[in-house]
Amino acid sequence: MALLLRGIRSFLRDPNGRAILAVAGVVVGTGTVFYRLVEKLTWIDSLYFSVITLTTVGYGDITPSTTAGKLFTLAYVIVGIGVFVALVTEVAQHLIEVRKQAK
Repeated sequence: MALLLRGIRSFLRDPNGRAILAVAGVVVGTGTVFYRLVEKLTWIDSLYFSVITLTTVGYGDITPSTTAGKLFTLAYVIVGIGVFVALVTEVAQHLIEVRKQAK
């Protein structure tokens, strides 16, 4: 657990890590606001759908019902998955580096 926390701290100290985290936050925030305004979902459902979509879980309990929502979701998935892959990769690199230093 201590190694995990040290890896996360290392990630948060890194300007690249903070930048990727900020971009991920903007992506999730953009999706949340879009789905709230266009699809008329509640704020919680909008956030939920944004995260579920970007993690590719896609339970199917909420789906876009408007043409604008469907088109936005196409672009949102392409951009968002790339951002989240970069985020996970960066965190993993920091965790690996902390583990190497601990040995």
